[in-house]
Amino acid sequence: MASEGIYQGERMESELIETHISWVLLLSSRVLKIKKPMKYSFLDFSTLAKRKHYCERELLLNSRLTSIYLQVAPVKLNHRQYYVGEGPGSIVDYALVMKKMPANRRMDLLLDNGLVTLDHIDALAKTTAHFHQKADIIKTPFKVDDARDLFNDILSVCDWINLHVCKAHGSIVTKAVDWSNSFLEGQKNLIFKRIEEGFQRDVHGDLHSRNIFLLDHPVIFDCIEFNDSFRQIDVLNEVAFFCMDLEAHKKWELSSHFMTTYLQHFPCMRNEEEGALLNYYKAYRANVRAKVNVLRAMQTTGQTGLVEEVKMYLELLAQYIEP
Repeated sequence: MASEGIYQGERMESELIETHISWVLLLSSRVLKIKKPMKYSFLDFSTLAKRKHYCERELLLNSRLTSIYLQVAPVKLNHRQYYVGEGPGSIVDYALVMKKMPANRRMDLLLDNGLVTLDHIDALAKTTAHFHQKADIIKTPFKVDDARDLFNDILSVCDWINLHVCKAHGSIVTKAVDWSNSFLEGQKNLIFKRIEEGFQRDVHGDLHSRNIFLLDHPVIFDCIEFNDSFRQIDVLNEVAFFCMDLEAHKKWELSSHFMTTYLQHFPCMRNEEEGALLNYYKAYRANVRAKVNVLRAMQTTGQTGLVEEVKMYLELLAQYIEP
């Protein structure tokens, strides 16, 4: 389709980016995102109707944060020719149409080049805090066993870590699991209380630097649409992901500044106990990023870079679980 598609009457000349759940086509001024027809335990894009539904959900949910999402357009096929939007043929899929952002302003690239300033962080903190304040409050009960299982799932890749990284990094996993089990049991009443106080909200769910463009105003995009439970979380869980990401880039001062500014606008962390909860969520997010990179490494032959990513996230996890 990337070489044979027609969009707004013109043949598409595009760059294709493939993720594990989507195809993303970069056109001259637009981006088209098409969901892969697949089903996992955590998402289901297996039918045309479901892909349309989740395209519409993605459009709606992201409109809370940005205006770059424009429409859901049908993808039609007529005599081996694909048309996006207008055109003849039968509908074979749906595409999410977005404005194209300047690639060199993606935040993770700016972090790597030392180009993210405190002014950028101030703007992001204010934007995030205001978004969280307006987000719907969710009162879904907290289940300790579910939270324990989410953290402890990293044990499923511990053998790989021992073999391909080293046993010292494997021991970080087992120590972290024991630490998490103890923390959740000891702090479950705090988590229950925060839900009752309204700090569990329908937020973004995937707030990290690859999902942010730093323009005159920050553009936060690509929130999770395919699984509500990934998005309906404690606001500290959300900002912990962003802070962990900054700390993974060795930008600890930016992480600290973000939290200071964020809390000035939304004081949702009020004591040392809630500060420890923020740290727990950072550890959980580092855990997940380590596991994701292990799974990626298991599916590819060129593992070197991914192994280094796994090591980095596990070493960050080790810092979070220190007394």
